[in-house]
Amino acid sequence: MDSEPPQQPLDTMQYEQIHSIVTAEFNVEEGFIEYDTPTFYVSSKPDLKQAFMRLYEQLDSKQLVPVLRRRENRLMLQVVPKPAVRPSRPVINLVLLIATIGTTLLTGYMLSETLPNPLEGAVSFSAALMSILIAHEMGHKLAANRHKVESTYPYFIPGIPPFPTFGAVIQQKSLPPNRDALFDLGMSGPVLGFLITIVVTIIGIPMSTISTPQELPLGVFQPPLLLDFLVNALLTIPPVTGPNFVVIELHPLAFAGYIGMVVTMLNLIPVGQLDGGHVAHVLLGEKARTVLSMVSLIGLLFISWPMAFIAFFISRVRHPPPLDDVSKLSDSRRLATFVLVAIFILSLARIAPII
Repeated sequence: MDSEPPQQPLDTMQYEQIHSIVTAEFNVEEGFIEYDTPTFYVSSKPDLKQAFMRLYEQLDSKQLVPVLRRRENRLMLQVVPKPAVRPSRPVINLVLLIATIGTTLLTGYMLSETLPNPLEGAVSFSAALMSILIAHEMGHKLAANRHKVESTYPYFIPGIPPFPTFGAVIQQKSLPPNRDALFDLGMSGPVLGFLITIVVTIIGIPMSTISTPQELPLGVFQPPLLLDFLVNALLTIPPVTGPNFVVIELHPLAFAGYIGMVVTMLNLIPVGQLDGGHVAHVLLGEKARTVLSMVSLIGLLFISWPMAFIAFFISRVRHPPPLDDVSKLSDSRRLATFVLVAIFILSLARIAPII
């Protein structure tokens, strides 16, 4: 493991330069060096968020980073060296991508065995599901680039058929500048992936088949609200008489949409560094988010206990706050939270067969 070079203590001239830059944007009540770190108590101001961003951009050229926190009901601003960004290893991303394409193709083939051309069904399923995942991760990547947050390419997580993937993750290599940026990082992926999920599902549902057996076959799933709505809107459901059931055998494209909804739902759970965890942190703060995480984990037990087990370990990782964890989230983003709640409800599904 490569060791980081030891930080050199700041000399008086460096401190004076930093002090001058900080006082240009903030009213400094007190300034001193704490453990070789320039530290300032500053007073609040109406344009606190904008002042921090101007300071952030000025210090970035000097390989320095400002950090704004509350300490004993006072605003504390510290200036620290910008952490070195370790180079990524794209070969790992590529291997995981190929593995996920393989598991999606295999699952698609299993789902298409009753179709005239199983290979065509496998390819369409894989292409649809990978499009959803890529759109989700591209949303994160675009948000990261917009807010100048260093990040990796997506790490796709292959699963085990018939659930071929657990989504993908992008590793942040630097902290977002403020709560607005962290919110955008959490929201962008689910929204963009959800839109592609709707398109894929709408294309696949008309190609699905309907049967009315007297007994439910094995492996029947309870559909999410959105899938149930689209099925009733796009298919003509025959009337049922006697003890028969109506069973929709989803086309592989529609089943890819179902998995896209499940992945979206899981990502929006307010736990750890999941997308929902990002949003919950900026809306509620760390203490309230921790309580909400525990409640969500209990609820997840009734949806999928294996996923609850995984989410529990994810929740043990402390959520890294943004550099400016003081200024408030913008009103437009607070309103956008209702969109995420609606997406979560529409995608809510129990990840286990009914029988």
